[in-house]
Amino acid sequence: MQLRAMREYAARHGWTITLQVREVNSGAARREAREKVLEAARRREIDLVLVWRLDRWGRSLTDLLTTLQELEHLGVGFVSLTEALDLTTPAGRAMAGLLAVFAAFEREILQERTKAGLAHARQNGQRLGRPMTAGLQAAQIRKLHRAGVAKAEIARRLKIGCTSVRRILGRPISG
Repeated sequence: MQLRAMREYAARHGWTITLQVREVNSGAARREAREKVLEAARRREIDLVLVWRLDRWGRSLTDLLTTLQELEHLGVGFVSLTEALDLTTPAGRAMAGLLAVFAAFEREILQERTKAGLAHARQNGQRLGRPMTAGLQAAQIRKLHRAGVAKAEIARRLKIGCTSVRRILGRPISG
């Protein structure tokens, strides 16, 4: 149904369909069909992208805006059929500007929430960052080093990185 409606829309506007893709598993992180369209745009093989709905093109407002800006930079138009959004027109470009404002707002809200969550975790005594791994074996690292075991061998035996071994051995013993 969607493909037929888009083919009819293209025919009414006198457009020639040069590439038609159908996204399968569209929830995937890497969207191969969309990448195929973007590659065609970068090679100047297409002049316009027609989608059924905006959410078929971008998974988030930021993602949508980023790819729409790239298409605009490449001189490739963008039309969303069901939202009647045509970025080849002045009204459509104005709508894209509004989308950019909302994308920035969305990013700022997310940053504020993240900062508030981190501050709350710190206040509750939670340790933030990567979990300590090699540091838990500092005593064993020093013991093996005093016994004359090479740093690379210590790393192999304890299944940790050489950099971690060097960092711990370069640090003075505390408390």
